[in-house]
Parts: sequence; structure tokens; C-alpha cells
Amino acid sequence: MTLKTKLCGVTLKNPLIMASGTFGFGAEFAEYMDLSALGGICSKGLTLHPKQGNYGSRMWETPAGMMNSVGLQNPGVACFISDELPRMRRSGAAVIANLGGGTVEEYVEGARLLDSADIDLLELNISCPNVKEGGANFGIDPEVAAGVVSAVRGAFRGPMMVKLSPNAHDIVDMALACEAAGADALSLVNTFKAMAIDIHRRGPVFRNVSAGLSGPAIKPIALRMVYEVAGAVKVPVVGLGGIATATDALEFILAGAAAVQIGTASFVKPDIALDILAGIEEYMERNKVKDLRELRGAARL
Repeated sequence: MTLKTKLCGVTLKNPLIMASGTFGFGAEFAEYMDLSALGGICSKGLTLHPKQGNYGSRMWETPAGMMNSVGLQNPGVACFISDELPRMRRSGAAVIANLGGGTVEEYVEGARLLDSADIDLLELNISCPNVKEGGANFGIDPEVAAGVVSAVRGAFRGPMMVKLSPNAHDIVDMALACEAAGADALSLVNTFKAMAIDIHRRGPVFRNVSAGLSGPAIKPIALRMVYEVAGAVKVPVVGLGGIATATDALEFILAGAAAVQIGTASFVKPDIALDILAGIEEYMERNKVKDLRELRGAARL
């Protein structure tokens, strides 16, 4: 029985990747689990320059999920390469660097720096504010997204996975545009735009008013989007959004995902990826599945 997964030419020992922004750079979780058991780890979201993140409340629990407004707090790409990357490299899992930016120029410069770094994959996060476009998201309009992907493609020679926002006008159109612009893989979905109100203060919980909703509450919508995108593109798709059990992960794989990312569930149980992995293995053994690839897209009509 094999769970090995190929993603853009990179071999993952299994399809489980820890999602960006929920696992730090991995070191914080080493006391809870053997990181080498993972297929891969996505770094905390990086920007060209260090960011302090947002002021005020950053996280808020919701029924079957949570909202966050962290604001991409991170040490910057150069510090990541010198300080964090060597430790991630020693984890034994594939290393995926998640890159965001406020302008196309910042994306490109960050990608140039990462091009010479020892990473396995670049995950391009196109859901960050586009300052030059009046605060809109790069990930909403396919034409704007394609411009960013194309620009970064010219600066980064390794495998590049583009992380899609569920807030796009049409997720399939967005996926096709990013594929045409040079994406080697697509990961979806990022958080949904949401909000919470503090009834005691009688105002929004978050200073930015809206925040990103994640967790089991979004899984059925994320699964539908992965199903649609996997049926429309030729590049591999990585599914994420509310995965908390082996059943969840298997649903995404059956929908067409080559691999999956686990995020919010790690806040509930830091080593939950091991439970999910054990559950997938048990399912495969019980159903006499010898190779995980037999399951990919098997639920597609």
C-alpha cells in the first residue's frame, strides 16, 4: 500500500500538507508530533518585507470554525531564508514557501529571492490586498490574477502552486486564468470573507471589520469548488477548507485533489494530521486500495 503523491514533480511521502498560517514554520509543532511523518509543510505567509500584522483581535471562534485577521505577520522573505528555512528543511517533510504581496513588484522580488532558496514548491497567495488597485484582492478578478501569476512565473523557475480565493467571482474562470498564466498546480480554497460583532461593545470584533472564515463550516463549499476546478484544469489540484478527519481528506481526493492541506483543525489537536493519516491508511487497507492514486477523482461523474 502506498500513499506517495507526486506534486509538480515533487514526491510527497503522503498527501497531507500543513496549511500556511496554521502551522508556523513547523518548529512549534515538533514537540507534539514527528514532522517527518507529514507530506509537506507550507510556511507561514511571507512578504518581501517583515510585517507586524494587524492590531486588535486576530482570532474569533465561530460555530464549526474560526475567523482570523492576523494580517500576514511574518519576518520577511530574507529572514525566512536565513533563519527559518534551514529548520524546515530538517523536518523531513517537503518545504513549501507561501508568498504574498501588496504589489506585483513585491511578489516578483520575493519570488526572485525564493528562486535561489532550497524550497520544494512555491505557493503563490493571490488573496492579499493589492494596494495599487485601491485595496481590492488580486484573487478576485481573473485578468488581474493572471498578470500576477505571469509576472512571478518570469522570476521563479521552480514548481509554482497558486492559492485561490473562494471570494473570486467565478472560481473555475480564476483557475483557468492562473493555469494559462503559468501555474503548475492550484490550491483551493483560502478563507471566506466574514465578520463578527461584539454585542457588548456594539461594534465589529475586528478592526478591519471583515476577517477570514475557516474550519469545518466551509468544507462543503470548498469541496464543491475543488470538484469543479479539478474537472476543468489539467494541472494538479490541492484541496483545503475545513478538513478535520480522514473522511474529509478522502472526500477531497475522490473529488479530484492530488493532495490536501490541513489548517484550522491543528488548533484543536496539534497532531491531528497523524489521526487523519492513520484513518486514510485504515480505509485503504479495508477497501483493498493499493495505491492512493486509485482514489483520485474516483467520485467524479
